[in-house]
Amino acid sequence: MSKAKAEGRPQWTTGRSVPLLSVLLVLLAVWFGWSGVRQWRQAAVGAELEQSRDRVVEGLQTALTGQLGKLATLLGTERVASALAGGNAQGAAVAIREGWPGVEDVQILTADLDAAYADPKAFGYSRLALLEAAIADNAPVARVVRDAGGQRLGLAAAVDLGPQGAAVVYIRQPLLRLTGVFDKVAVPGDGYLALRQGNHNVVEQGSRGLSGGAEALARPIGRSGLRLSAAVPDIEPGPLGLGAIPSAIVAVLLLLIAVLLVLGKGKVPLPRRRGAAESATDTGPTLSESLAQAPLAAAAVERVDEAPPPTVPGEAVAAEIFRAYDIRGVVGRELTPKVAALIGQAIGSVLQVQGLRDIVVGRDGRLSGPELTAGLIEGLRRAGCNVTDIGLAPTPVVYFASYHLRAGSCVAVTGSHNPPDYNGFKIVVGGETLSGDAITELYHRIRDGQLHVASEPGSFQTREVNADYIQRIADDVQLDRPLKVVADAGNGVAGELAQPLLEAIGAEMIPLYCDVDGTFPNHHPDPSDPDNLEDLIQTVKRFDADLGLAFDGDGDRLGVVTREGKIIYADRLLMLFAADVLMRNPGALVIYDVKCSGKLSDYVLRNGGSPLMWKTGHSLMKAKMRETDAELAGEMSGHFFFKERWFGFDDGLYAAARLLEILAQREETPSEVLDELPDSVSTPELKVPVDAGTPHALVSLFVSSVQVEDSLFAGARLSTIDGLRADFPDGWGLVRASNTTPVLVLRFEADDEAALERIKALFRAQLQPLLPGVALGF
Repeated sequence: MSKAKAEGRPQWTTGRSVPLLSVLLVLLAVWFGWSGVRQWRQAAVGAELEQSRDRVVEGLQTALTGQLGKLATLLGTERVASALAGGNAQGAAVAIREGWPGVEDVQILTADLDAAYADPKAFGYSRLALLEAAIADNAPVARVVRDAGGQRLGLAAAVDLGPQGAAVVYIRQPLLRLTGVFDKVAVPGDGYLALRQGNHNVVEQGSRGLSGGAEALARPIGRSGLRLSAAVPDIEPGPLGLGAIPSAIVAVLLLLIAVLLVLGKGKVPLPRRRGAAESATDTGPTLSESLAQAPLAAAAVERVDEAPPPTVPGEAVAAEIFRAYDIRGVVGRELTPKVAALIGQAIGSVLQVQGLRDIVVGRDGRLSGPELTAGLIEGLRRAGCNVTDIGLAPTPVVYFASYHLRAGSCVAVTGSHNPPDYNGFKIVVGGETLSGDAITELYHRIRDGQLHVASEPGSFQTREVNADYIQRIADDVQLDRPLKVVADAGNGVAGELAQPLLEAIGAEMIPLYCDVDGTFPNHHPDPSDPDNLEDLIQTVKRFDADLGLAFDGDGDRLGVVTREGKIIYADRLLMLFAADVLMRNPGALVIYDVKCSGKLSDYVLRNGGSPLMWKTGHSLMKAKMRETDAELAGEMSGHFFFKERWFGFDDGLYAAARLLEILAQREETPSEVLDELPDSVSTPELKVPVDAGTPHALVSLFVSSVQVEDSLFAGARLSTIDGLRADFPDGWGLVRASNTTPVLVLRFEADDEAALERIKALFRAQLQPLLPGVALGF
């Protein structure tokens, strides 16, 4: 009896399984082979596109150089030079036109540009910016401008108009003099090419669906401000994530195995599992067993780089770093990479409970950022989360990435405006910023060992989203006229994006302390402190800028100073933002924190909105916005939250763009617009240092003391939603406990100095007994 019969298996198993397995192997080979060919073609398209891009860049550069050279040559001819020297602007224009066939228009304007500024909107802001650039550079300049009802190539150069003094020549050329090179280059496959100036596409070819990611392959056109952007579709990975060459190798091996099986005509022994009583020479597995085993080997190879992260030993974590709306502590003492890993695993455990896995991570410019981020990612992956690391990025860009990459969750590793030895974590899970009990839950999970450990670690990838962030804002916000601004990032991470963003929306930006340095060598990155704005004020005056903008350490807060050096506090900026939002959203809710001006509520009401005062804290404000469906919110500290046209998170960079948009729409100067906002006599935020762990207890004692029947505060309207705010008919005062540092925060506002001093004296008299021997400083 044959062995097959003895085992009870059909005798035809080997004979029929060989051709069937061969067919399956051929099909798999075709699949892998086609994948390899497809990836090779996609890579070839990318290489071809880059060659096309480089040819276009070269052609554009040649065209620009030729145009600017021709202009310089004409200005040096005897006829043109003689007319200019004699102050004959019309004669010089005619000479240029006759010497340059095909020119559409030639104008010569005095350097004061009074004619242009008389009606800048009609003259054209892009033309005006071109002329200003030519005067400032004292050299021929070329840009794409809007003129004569469409896009044109504009040329300008500063000249001397004899007795009339300094002037500028403007020449309008057909755009084809610049873009004609595009007609000679075909965009390969599904690629995309675009000539861009700022965020504007001058001309584009190919698949416009790729426009959003075209900055990665962009190349500048000399120093013209133009750039050629390019994009190709992402190369789709092959089966099991294999690239083109590995896919081809697998295809060849599968075909070779199939050929050997067919040539053997069933005589090739098929390996199978051995039973307990079988010898080593027994033939082996069935077809289904072979198919089940083959992918396992490939998968094992694929996961070599995905080994589980090393185990982090459990340790006690300082409870005090888990604050009201984020996590912050001193690096090396309270925050270490091991603690960061435990926090990451706790966050990942919360995600798993909610059925979530994807999360974005980014960090600010602090020196401790890389090691804490590595620890955080280690813990997140151990909990089974798929992590996308966007690297060095302002906190609002991390928030943006969670939407842009459709993750829904994110962690920003940042110490915000705290001293350099601090760092921390701002956390969003499923679109909700964690605060209060949700932050405390992370501590309890670590303390109680309730940390999820996945059967295999989550995936890890890196992405660059800064260009997408800038593009998203610039697609929506463009200035009606150019504004000159100084931006002070205080050496924080906002310095990475401030200049490209503000220039993309049409502003002329002068950078101040925009190089990222986690030691903050120039001043502390906290725009709510007037002392930190001194350098900005002086720089604005020195450059005669329209406005000064200041950002905090992680870019989610904004400070503003005028040309005259006046600080515009955030509650007054919120008035301006509210009026703008309410024009398009009548009746919308505007939320502000307890530190904001008493005049803000009336201003919102007069502009047709619904004001609501709420607790201080970025997480608490965002939660209230979701609860009430508010369109706008803001805090005295400089956090602004736009739901209208944005995502509802706090973003100092975006707030700066919206501010410039509003100011550029007005005919008045920015200072005049801001001076129109209701104002009063007020103090900035005043901070009284106290012992750690005591701020909230002190505020509770203060509240109890003023609520007695014979209190001096009896005539005030008291609010205790966050500390105590006492509103009198002629002003108000506030004391609250900071949720980020061990200080009491106070602020006062009144109709005049006398009322301000009276209210301050009431608070001082009530607070001093609680802090004997402490200088209150107000």
